[in-house]
Amino acid sequence: MTTKDINQTVGQKIKSLRDEIGISQEELAKRLDISRPTLVQIEAGRRPLNVPEAQILSEVFGVSLSDLMSADPGITVEIKKSHTTKQPKSTTSIRISVPQKKLDKFKEVLLYILGKVGAKPNIGETVLYKLLYFIDFDFYEKYEEQLIGATYIKNKYGPTPVEFKKIVDDMIDNGDLVCVKSEYFKYPQRKYLPNKEADLQLLNAMEIKHIDGVLDTLSDMSANEITDYSHKDVPWITADDGRQIDYESVFYRTDDYSVREYPEDKKVD
Repeated sequence: MTTKDINQTVGQKIKSLRDEIGISQEELAKRLDISRPTLVQIEAGRRPLNVPEAQILSEVFGVSLSDLMSADPGITVEIKKSHTTKQPKSTTSIRISVPQKKLDKFKEVLLYILGKVGAKPNIGETVLYKLLYFIDFDFYEKYEEQLIGATYIKNKYGPTPVEFKKIVDDMIDNGDLVCVKSEYFKYPQRKYLPNKEADLQLLNAMEIKHIDGVLDTLSDMSANEITDYSHKDVPWITADDGRQIDYESVFYRTDDYSVREYPEDKKVD
């Protein structure tokens, strides 16, 4: 999918969401601090969004950045409860099924992250996406095993975990999390605050040590800093726009991003 195709898909989403909440182009343009003709260009896919505009639209429409910026309108995420036996009929969309074991692991890792760094003023949804990405992909490079094993797609703002919104909504409904809308350096920010501590029985000592290492290294970055940082990582670079990022590409990382010690004769050229 080309950048033009992505811009058109995102523009169509913006128009659809704007019509859904009954807001005029003129009013939405004012909220974005742009002219109405510029908004017309965005909705037509002829002008891409910048980061501040995408953050504002996320707040106005009440959707996550991943939903807003995903280039694939057909991606759906299903939370598979342990008692579910009947499978939905297949469709032409991409269906990501989250089994109970993976769901539980994702929840506890997220609670652990938020318990450790969630109170930092820079830790909004965008930074969380990138922390989860590096936790997952660094762990896979080190141990050739998945920690959370979330599905990440490539969009303009860096790797985005597709399952995030569905799982977080489930956690909010269960009272595990609270979503707080705030501002960070005058930009809208969506923060998540935990109502409970992580169940460390679902995380082993190696996993906790790994997560702590990523948080120590990256959790003080702003949304722009960690986004720029993710854009220089080989898995993101080699993925097609709007498509799934391949875990196997971690073995082709540059020295600046590689987290594994490779024997000289085992390095991938």
